[in-house]
Amino acid sequence: MSTRMHGSEDALGRIPCERLAGRSKARVLVGGLGMGFTLRAALDPLRADARVVVAELVPGVVAWNEGVLGERAGWPLRDPRTEVRVVDVAKVLKAEPLGYDAILLDVDNGPDGLTQQRNDWLYTRAGLDVAHQALRPGGLLTIWSAGADDRFAVRMRKAGFAVEDVKVFAHGNRGTRHTLWIGTKQAGRGPRATR
Repeated sequence: MSTRMHGSEDALGRIPCERLAGRSKARVLVGGLGMGFTLRAALDPLRADARVVVAELVPGVVAWNEGVLGERAGWPLRDPRTEVRVVDVAKVLKAEPLGYDAILLDVDNGPDGLTQQRNDWLYTRAGLDVAHQALRPGGLLTIWSAGADDRFAVRMRKAGFAVEDVKVFAHGNRGTRHTLWIGTKQAGRGPRATR
């Protein structure tokens, strides 16, 4: 991601939140603030009564977005619908069952490009089960990845999601393509259905 090439991060926020655009009091969780582009794109289609919680592990990233980087993404942290928590997104997922209409994850580089071992859990079956439980019925789990991974899509299905594999460009309609997995929580499927 850069301030010039953030098309796939925009898509991560825009695509699922456009599906929630008419929903009253939609709640969205964004895992990973980055440069704020995903957050800005998520906020734009949502109603004024929506709430977007951002879980960012690194306090410095939040500070940069409150300062020098904020203008680049249109100051999304100043939007009254935004709540920032300096915390591991995994803790938020575990603490709020049925808390969200959409969960947007841009943590590390997706399931195959991990730079921090502790992030691996998010992409395991156990992590996907917790995300499933954190979603309201019909909720959307959208995950950004630097590349495709058929095995990961299978893992999402086993966790109770109907999965779409969407290819998006990093910059407009050209350049590197990234992958978004959009999982829709299916009724009667997932961790509770198998117990």
